[in-house]
Amino acid sequence: MKPGEPCPCGSGQRYAACCGPLHAGEQPAASAEALMRSRYSAYVLKLADYLLATWHPSTRPSELDLAADDSKWLGLDVKRHEVQDDDRAMVEFVARYRIAGRGHRLHELSRFVREDGRWFYVDGDLS
Repeated sequence: MKPGEPCPCGSGQRYAACCGPLHAGEQPAASAEALMRSRYSAYVLKLADYLLATWHPSTRPSELDLAADDSKWLGLDVKRHEVQDDDRAMVEFVARYRIAGRGHRLHELSRFVREDGRWFYVDGDLS
């Protein structure tokens, strides 16, 4: 993705000023919402290594094959970001995508934890 292009996460910022530095490992996500947005962008860009690195080890799959995934991600709507304490937060979002021409919505309430100053995705409940 070119640095001047809009970020896929829908923040309204350029990729180079939003999710790009997180994907490049230049800085950690400042919040659970920032991590969730960067993970959405990683799905759009098929960055499996980033997704695995930001998944908490207690729930992380052993591998993630995005090459075979023919989903086209269409947009992200963050409904709420709820900080529970210094190291726990929840983010509710709706992600829209298309597979084989058919539209779908992923509505999830995701749980995040912060360890050693880094946020990790733990799991989520689908609605």
